[in-house]
Amino acid sequence: MDTKLALIQGDITRVDADAIVNAANSSLLGGGGVDGAIHRAAGPELLAECRELRGCAPGQAKLTKGYRLPARHVIHTVGPVWRGGGQGEAATLARCYQSALAIVEARGFRSVAFPSISTGVYRFPIDRASAIALRELHAGLERLPFLEKVTVVLFSQADLETYVRALAALTSSRGAGNV
Repeated sequence: MDTKLALIQGDITRVDADAIVNAANSSLLGGGGVDGAIHRAAGPELLAECRELRGCAPGQAKLTKGYRLPARHVIHTVGPVWRGGGQGEAATLARCYQSALAIVEARGFRSVAFPSISTGVYRFPIDRASAIALRELHAGLERLPFLEKVTVVLFSQADLETYVRALAALTSSRGAGNV
């Protein structure tokens, strides 16, 4: 396993990194789950900056400061709502990770933490989402040699176990030395 990729159970608002990724809604004005937690922890300045961004389309990402968070920046991305899998949800979810990593690349961030995008209230099946997330994060680590640490912060032990299984499957499909 690549030591640059960590899977942990915890609170993303407590992660000290160049950036954390927010699983935001399209308004970027806060909500439930990870989005609400990040907005509460960052303080009202985050909401004020997000208002200036005028929303975000699914699959895209936008950058703000981290304000009161240990992370210096927040990358907001809007995942797809699960509608059964036939509406391009997988491709949109992959674009979330790609768009966030494009910001990481443009800014030269050396550390970033991701939640499990779209697997909460947007109901994307976590077994499918974890495979997409880890595939895209692995590709990002291969492409961005300056990126020293990618952490995936999972809400529950069950979510963590799902990601561990997905990482094991990815590792075995690519050969143990490649991930």
